Amino acid sequence: MAGAGVDIDGQYIEPVPPDRLRLPSLCAVCRGWGLQRLCSDCEARYAAPVPRCRRCALDLPAGQAVCGACLAEPPPQTHALAAVTYGYPWDGWLRDFKFHGALDLAPTLARLMLATHTRSGEPAPTLLLPLPLSAERLRERGYNQAWELTRRLAQALGCRADARLLLRVKDTPHQLALPRDARAANVRGAYAVEPLRRAELRGLDVTLVDDVMTTGATVAEAARVLLQAGASSVRVWVAARTPRPGDG
Repeated sequence: MAGAGVDIDGQYIEPVPPDRLRLPSLCAVCRGWGLQRLCSDCEARYAAPVPRCRRCALDLPAGQAVCGACLAEPPPQTHALAAVTYGYPWDGWLRDFKFHGALDLAPTLARLMLATHTRSGEPAPTLLLPLPLSAERLRERGYNQAWELTRRLAQALGCRADARLLLRVKDTPHQLALPRDARAANVRGAYAVEPLRRAELRGLDVTLVDDVMTTGATVAEAARVLLQAGASSVRVWVAARTPRPGDG
């Protein structure tokens, strides 16, 4: 039996708990020793849960469920979850994760996203889709950071994940280089569902996964494409959500 002790020369040997098999690791924030890439003290300090808008994941005062912008103009996604607010230390983490191959950060980011989902009480997802990269961007970077999160989340949840159903069909300038009001136009027409697989989406509740949500233009465009292809609803999970302008 997996995890059971063994008998060696008549002596019963207890199994070693998995957490004791881990080697010590330096915390990526404080550089103190611990068992994970983010120590428990830094997690409590920098990843404490905060109230968020259930449609766009912006920080909200306690007791408020939806922000004014989403009440006035609801986004295409029905729900949005963010594990942390984009700022120190997550801004540096996510830049390294996205642009500099720091894939060792993926397990911790995925774990924080999973904890956020668990606290939300939302139903378990049925299909996780990463925000795709264009072929040019994928060759340049060598990996899709959204897929690195998606595949870990799917494994932990025991649900389906697919990196080839939603496609990036148009390469566009980095959103970071654009003013906020130009980002929606920048991604318009950038996504498409694999033409031979559109029927797979019919009636499905789909969860989109990405690393950071800034204005929400990118996930909104992808969500619209999925809904037009037949998905019944779209949820969004991100590792980090930028605060609204002026909130720091």
